[in-house]
Amino acid sequence: MIRRLTYLLAFAMLACCTQAGAAIPVYGYKVVHVYPHDISAYTEGLFYKDGFLYEATGEAGESTVRKVELQTGKVLQRYDVPPQYFGEGIVDWKGKLMQLTWKSQIGFVHDLNTFKLERTFAYPGEGWALTRDSKQLYMSDGSSILRILNPDTLAQTGSIAVTADGVPVTNLNELEWVKGTIYANIWLTSKIALIDPATGHVTGWLDLASLLDINQLPEPVNDVLNGIAYDAKHDRLFVTGKRWPKLFEIKLVKQPAP
Repeated sequence: MIRRLTYLLAFAMLACCTQAGAAIPVYGYKVVHVYPHDISAYTEGLFYKDGFLYEATGEAGESTVRKVELQTGKVLQRYDVPPQYFGEGIVDWKGKLMQLTWKSQIGFVHDLNTFKLERTFAYPGEGWALTRDSKQLYMSDGSSILRILNPDTLAQTGSIAVTADGVPVTNLNELEWVKGTIYANIWLTSKIALIDPATGHVTGWLDLASLLDINQLPEPVNDVLNGIAYDAKHDRLFVTGKRWPKLFEIKLVKQPAP
């Protein structure tokens, strides 16, 4: 079953946040490079490590974890998630790869090199996405709250309430840690929220509305922007979407104040 919310609710949420956060900077983008992306990949999680992309794809019966060659989009290594699970976000930590599932309240810990499943862990509610800094993990569940997890025990140790000028920002989806800021896809929109992890405040919006015309995709209702990866060594930011034919390397460009 594919997650669905009405566009009315999603766009009402975005309009509310945009209006309330009128003073929050809005960024556009410059495309630096375009790479191929597997159109069968229903992207739920994405990160970059040691020259490769790691990608998790969703949908029950089709969920995978992949190691992908950036330049070609070729899948070099693949793990097929058991068919009863809808795979969600992934993150790496000390040679391990952690993966969430959507509604099953169970996550998986894999060996990062072999993708061998080593153990499982439990959490309440839904699992959407993961990212990390040097000390802890951050998890989204579709709400306006980000959970903070101990990376070794995977127990929750705290939470962050995400707001834009005091208004809760819901539908937080795929996450990435970028130079001290959490980037979060807002599901069913073309926006990425830039979040201060210390306060939960949205400090900027990245608007990618013109990056790809999703109306040209087979299922534009579902094939939305989702997937952020950052190459810290070379300061490269990558974004893509569910079943998109392309992955983009972009640079943020600050828009003039209205």
